[in-house]
Amino acid sequence: MKRHERKPKKRKWIFLLLFIFACATAVGVYTVTQYYQGLSEAEEGRYKDDGTTFDPFHGAEPQFGEINILMIGSDTRGDERGLSDTIMIAHYNQQTHDIKIASIMRDTYVEIPDHGMQKINAAFAFEGPELLRQTLKHNFDIDINYYAVVDFDGFIKIADIIAPDGIEVDIPHQMSEGIGMTLHPGKQVLHGEELLGYVRFRKDEESDFGRVRRQQEVMTKLKDEAISIHSFMKLPKLLGVADPYIDTNVDNKTILSIGKGLIAGSEHPMETLRIPVENSYQNARTDVGAVLEVDIEQNKQALQEFLSGTVDS
Repeated sequence: MKRHERKPKKRKWIFLLLFIFACATAVGVYTVTQYYQGLSEAEEGRYKDDGTTFDPFHGAEPQFGEINILMIGSDTRGDERGLSDTIMIAHYNQQTHDIKIASIMRDTYVEIPDHGMQKINAAFAFEGPELLRQTLKHNFDIDINYYAVVDFDGFIKIADIIAPDGIEVDIPHQMSEGIGMTLHPGKQVLHGEELLGYVRFRKDEESDFGRVRRQQEVMTKLKDEAISIHSFMKLPKLLGVADPYIDTNVDNKTILSIGKGLIAGSEHPMETLRIPVENSYQNARTDVGAVLEVDIEQNKQALQEFLSGTVDS
């Protein structure tokens, strides 16, 4: 009698385990299928073989669940390595799911190890992400854990997958010089290629300051699009499409973990900072051209406080 009474309970657990196994298998198959579908839609990007383009990256191990990713937007057209058109530090807290973006203006005048005083974007041109990491540590005492270099084609494809219906922006005036297109003033919806033109434009009175502001605006809006469940389901395909256009040492498991964390913390607005901060720099001309001569100590403190969350941003 006792054996007869236990059979239904035992059978229930077997069915439950089989169901869990079937769900896990389905998720795995979906993830792999979507990733390779993305790869099939991608073209031959210059970063198809991660880890072979640049010197080894010696980032610090993440501490206390806080991750700093050095994000570099690279214009590789006509140049073997490319210029660091955009320099950002993306900060993610695995406990609170907060995300922050600190933009470093490319003309910031700093000391690059073994190269003297230079514009900060020269570090990437000299020796890639590792020297840029060393430069940030040397000047601002910031530990970087990972890096991601994205070329222009990659930005276009990523934006179109995350936001297939486009991103609405308010263009203050006509933008055309230096971006290969004409964007007209007014509120409108832009897609990948147009968004790239919008965030690259700098031929007005705001110059690079306006460009950094627009980059942060678009990053914030793309983040808001990306945290929806619908967009998270696209993440495996996004990784496949973007793979040939991104050189990174962030593994897919960590990317998926961050993606799930962002959904969990979707109510948290993304915080942004620009370096140099207000009233901490002056325009100057040196032997490397026009630069932003900055108060290093003031900006070091501002950047450290922003990333650590010790003060309101």
